[in-house]
Amino acid sequence: MNESVNPPKLRWGILGAAEIARKNWKAVREAGDVIVAVASRDGERAKRFISECQAEAPIDVAPAALGNYDALLARADVDAVYVPLPTGVRKEWVVRAANAGKHVVCEKPCAPTVADLREMLGACRRNGVQFMDGVMFMHSRRLERMHEALEDGKSVGQIRRIQSAFSFRAPEEFFSSNIRAHSALEPHGCVGDLGWYCIRFALWAMNWQMPRQVCGRLLGRLGRKDSPTPVPTEFSGELLFEGGVSAGFYCSFVTDLEQWAKVSGTTGSLRVDDFVLPFSGNELAFEVHRASFQVRGCDFDMQPETRRIAVAEPSHGRAGAQEANLFRNFAAAVRSGRLDEQWPEMALKTQQVMNACLDSAKAEGKPVAPLLSPDARQA
Repeated sequence: MNESVNPPKLRWGILGAAEIARKNWKAVREAGDVIVAVASRDGERAKRFISECQAEAPIDVAPAALGNYDALLARADVDAVYVPLPTGVRKEWVVRAANAGKHVVCEKPCAPTVADLREMLGACRRNGVQFMDGVMFMHSRRLERMHEALEDGKSVGQIRRIQSAFSFRAPEEFFSSNIRAHSALEPHGCVGDLGWYCIRFALWAMNWQMPRQVCGRLLGRLGRKDSPTPVPTEFSGELLFEGGVSAGFYCSFVTDLEQWAKVSGTTGSLRVDDFVLPFSGNELAFEVHRASFQVRGCDFDMQPETRRIAVAEPSHGRAGAQEANLFRNFAAAVRSGRLDEQWPEMALKTQQVMNACLDSAKAEGKPVAPLLSPDARQA
C-alpha cells in the first residue's frame, strides 16, 4: 500500500462527552480518521454519547466507552485526544495526555491563565506531541481567499482598522445550569467562549503581530447560584498595534446572534458576516467594498462598489467542512513527524491578548501591554 495515497488513520480518543464534541465526532469521521474510545467520569454518559453519535453519524466500529480519563490515556491504540473539558480543569488533562504521548486538540479558550497554557505547551513540546486549539475558521478555505484579498494591495490597501462581533442571546436557563456561567469551570465567560474568536481574527489579519497595548471593558456579568463569582456576559475590547492600526471587538451572551468581521483599509474594506460558523447554504463567501464620492456643484454623487467572492468547499458539504479540515490539517502535522509550532504559537498569542483584555477590564479599562501582563511575567 502506498501510504502517501492512503496514509494510516489517526486513532482518536475523546476526553469528555461534552455537547461540542458531537460535531467533532462527525469531523473526525469526515477527515478519514477513527475514534477508538470516548471517556467520561460517568461511564453511562459515555455510552449514551456514543450511541447517539452512532445513530446520527455512524462509524464502522463503535468506540469503547470508558468511565475515567486515565483509562483512555493508558490505551496504546490511541494516538491523539480531543479535549473538550471545561477550561478550569483542562490544564491537568492536557499535561497528562502529553505525558502519555498523545497528540492534543484542545478546545478554546485553552486555559485560565497564560502561565497555565505555557505549562501545557511545554509538556507537549517535551513529549514531542502536536498541540492545536479548536478554532475551526482557521481551517476554512475562505480564509485563504480572504488573505489573498488583504495582500493584493488593491482590495483593501493598507489595513487601518479591524472590527468584529460574536454574540448570542442565551436563554434564561443558561444562567442557572450551563457551565459557561460558572467561574470555576469557565472563568472567562463570553470573552473565552466568543471573544477568543474575535481576538484570533484580529491577530490573523495582522499576520500575527502582537498589539502593543489593549483595553478591555466589562459591560455585564452574571453567574449561576453555585458559581464562586459572576462571569463576563458582555464585553468590549480594543487592541492597538504599532503603525496606528487598531482592532475592536464585542462579545456577549445577552445580545442577538451575530458573528461578523470587517477589515478596513486605505483603498477599501473586506467584510464577512459569518466568520466563525458559516451560514447554511451552498455558498461560502465574503465581500470587498469601496465607494466613490464626487461633488458636482451644489450636488454630490456617492456610488458603492461591492464585489462578492465565493469560495468552493469540499463536495461533502459546507456544514462541518472547516471542522473536518481542522482534523485533516492536524493529522497531516502528526504524520509529518515534525512538530508544527505555528499552532501552539497562535494559541499562546490569543491567550496573552485575551488575558490582557481581562486584566485591563479589572483595572477599569486601564491600558495593558499583553506581553507584560502579570500572567506573562510569572510564566
